[in-house]
Amino acid sequence: MIGIVDYGAGNLNSVKKAFDFLNKENRILSSLRNFESIDRMVLPGVGSFGHAMKKIRENKFYDPIKEWIELNQPFLGICLGMQLLFGSSEESEGMEGFSILRGKSMKFRGNKVPQIGWNNIQIEREIPLLKGIQNKEFFYFNHSYYVIPKEKEVVMALSHYKVDFISIAGKGNVYGVQFHPEKSGDTGIKLLENWVEQC
Repeated sequence: MIGIVDYGAGNLNSVKKAFDFLNKENRILSSLRNFESIDRMVLPGVGSFGHAMKKIRENKFYDPIKEWIELNQPFLGICLGMQLLFGSSEESEGMEGFSILRGKSMKFRGNKVPQIGWNNIQIEREIPLLKGIQNKEFFYFNHSYYVIPKEKEVVMALSHYKVDFISIAGKGNVYGVQFHPEKSGDTGIKLLENWVEQC
């Protein structure tokens, strides 16, 4: 059973529809009791770093999510959900993320922020999440902030928009993607299928 965390600021419907399309059993985690009997967890995310962490704490989801990740159980953070795996963000100074991965989110500088649209990925490591997905494949992005990691080994794929930035990060069974696989057509669906069947 895939659990999709609902903290009041995530893009839940399109993520759920993607797993429904794949015929993968899933449910929305809107209360603590919903966390029971799941074997995978997805943290979607839209909005600001600080607001998301505030809502996660208000809903008392922080501890079960952090414990899940620390136990190295299958986890996928999407867009802001990936950034929340790291320690902090320039967007919300003083607000701590889950700090599972070391690094900080910074805002893109220059014109045309946020990055909205299709961009490709440069695969840095062979990982089960990308099985059958070619290098330089395109995914759909919508974000103003990007993560600067402190550990190179967590970088699984890079993309470029003004600067090189992490588009896939990971450690053990914990993955984060900066793009939206649920909005990335057949390639995004393939990645979600890999996450369920290969990771």
